[in-house]
Amino acid sequence: MKPHTTFFYFFIGCALFFCACNSASNKNVIQVSDSLVTLPFFNQPDWTPEWINQTDSSYNNIHTIPSFSFLDQNGRVVDENLVNGKIYVANFFFTKCRNICPKMTNNMYLLQEAFKNDTSILLLSHSVTPETDDVKVLHKYALDNKVDATKWHLLTGNKKEIYGLAKQQYFAGDTVGYYQSGNEFLHTENFILIDQYRRIRGVYNGTLLVEINRIKEDILLLKSEITSVVK
Repeated sequence: MKPHTTFFYFFIGCALFFCACNSASNKNVIQVSDSLVTLPFFNQPDWTPEWINQTDSSYNNIHTIPSFSFLDQNGRVVDENLVNGKIYVANFFFTKCRNICPKMTNNMYLLQEAFKNDTSILLLSHSVTPETDDVKVLHKYALDNKVDATKWHLLTGNKKEIYGLAKQQYFAGDTVGYYQSGNEFLHTENFILIDQYRRIRGVYNGTLLVEINRIKEDILLLKSEITSVVK
């Protein structure tokens, strides 16, 4: 084989390898150094990813989930103090839902099992019908779905507070691109990844297994990011 022919096939092989790797990569991560890959921040309801370094002037103004206080399936108060310093995944559901919620619950269970021995990871599922999903109802739902109360908290409380937090802070409304308000019923498949400072780092379709696998990968990336900062 002639030298120029050999080089041609070598070039084509490299190009195909690069394309395959690129297509399989997580579109929401970015290489910031030879050793560190990081997730973006999400500061707006249109879910535009932003990569912000600690040296950037906007770093201290990154959108942060505010204080909250709800009751979980065992009647315990769950507030921002529980999640401070931890990574958590939040979603919104209701126990009588028969379409997307069972899939979301099954997939949240997969996350529970994947990180069951990792005390730095938590799961928060907020009921969007708290008027019927009281502590007793959530407790039964938790038993039926093998919810580990040390890892996964099913939350109920004041409906206005839940909806305000969901739509204006987690950007979890059904319509992307603006803050919802009023009495629109909240029915979203979003799983939202929050870092140890209560900042949004990812959004995923909680009904899809491939997205659950992506959450697992992104949680590991966040843990690596935390480790690199500590060092």
